[in-house]
Order: sequence, then structure tokens, then C-alpha cells
Amino acid sequence: MPRIRVEPIGIEVEAPVNETVMDAVTAHGYYWPQGCPRNGECTNCAMEIVSGLGRVTAMGRWERANLLRQRGPRSIEDPRLRLACQARVLGDVVVYKRGVEPE
Repeated sequence: MPRIRVEPIGIEVEAPVNETVMDAVTAHGYYWPQGCPRNGECTNCAMEIVSGLGRVTAMGRWERANLLRQRGPRSIEDPRLRLACQARVLGDVVVYKRGVEPE
């Protein structure tokens, strides 16, 4: 089963293949900052993929459109910026997101 490590909090959780990063982390009792019903509209869940970029699903049109709308064109220039509610794990990854904490 893939493992997700979240920095700077330093936690590591297991996730079923094809689970979103956010769903996997919150299923283990952690809060992940968000402002919408986990559908990619608000972009508050945006994270940086530190390692394992090829081990998450590719960015879809909806995610790309919302990043552009909310954060501007520079937001899609760096492929490491992804929405945790949209990126699905395919293998081990390390991500960086401030505000993740135990519930």
C-alpha cells in the first residue's frame, strides 16, 4: 500500500491506490485545511509534492482550471503544486502542507 509523508508535521500514513491525498490523511485522524466540499473549487488544500511526482495521478482539466482561476497562471507552471483533494496516490509520496494537524 502506498505511503504518504506530510511535512512539516512529519506524519506518515498508508493509502489505498487511487485514494486522494486529502482523503487518505484525514482518514487517519488528521485535519487538512480546506474551504470547499473537497471538489477542487477553493484550492485551499493546495500542497507541494516534494518527492514522488510521478506517483500521483496527472492533473485533470478541473483541477487546472480552478488553480488558474484562484491562483493565476503561475500556479500551473510548477507541476509540484497540486490540490490534495484531486491528486490520487499511485505510490509513495512526500508532500508539504502547512496546517495539517491532529484532529
